[in-house]
Amino acid sequence: MSEKYMVKNVFSNEKIEEDIYEITIDGKFEGNPGQFYLLRAWDEEPVLSRPISIYDKDEEKIKFLYRVCGRGTEILTKLKKGDEIKLTGPLGNGFPLEKLKGKVALVAGGIGIAPMLYLAKKLKNSSLDLYAGFRSGSKTVDDVGKNVNKLYLSTENGEVGHKGYVTDLLNVENYDVVVCCGPEIMMSKIIKMCDEKKVPLYVSMENRMACGIGACLVCTCKTKDGRKRSCKEGPVFLGEELVIND
Repeated sequence: MSEKYMVKNVFSNEKIEEDIYEITIDGKFEGNPGQFYLLRAWDEEPVLSRPISIYDKDEEKIKFLYRVCGRGTEILTKLKKGDEIKLTGPLGNGFPLEKLKGKVALVAGGIGIAPMLYLAKKLKNSSLDLYAGFRSGSKTVDDVGKNVNKLYLSTENGEVGHKGYVTDLLNVENYDVVVCCGPEIMMSKIIKMCDEKKVPLYVSMENRMACGIGACLVCTCKTKDGRKRSCKEGPVFLGEELVIND
């Protein structure tokens, strides 16, 4: 599967909640859970496209969930049905579906929920539980929650679910494998938990990217084998490889 550059039309672009949008684009797209596309809806400025994980995909459309965090994503929010958008992808290495068997915990923090919907839909022969943590309540968990057996929700302010952190709810020893994506502080704790209990863990890194194709080295992360590029060797890594907050 090789990346392609294409120009497509926006089908819809909806605000889900404060600073969170879901954009749907017409067309037939390739891509596995955990991979991403570079999105661009401008000519010259900003210089760089925006890397966004595949949220969902079928034979006619692809969806991306994104958070407004700068000029590029702010421009994306202005797109309407029929507008053109440029895409390059799929990029990166996704989740190893063949290794996600048995009882699987999906752990997401904030916008780290983005790769989990398509992943949950693809893991049809596994037993899935979703652990999702947010600062406050979030509607983004609804679609993913429909595709799992149990949902464990936490919010820092106690607005919904458990008051505290999602890691408070997770007992990794109850699972055959754990998958996570979210803030580094969360992932660091889960790496330690899985290491102590000898539970396989796969982590999708949220590193800031520039080129998205492995040339600029902006998105490198520290591993036990040296620095690796999140956009090329990742964004999915085996948890035991990573060195976070060392």
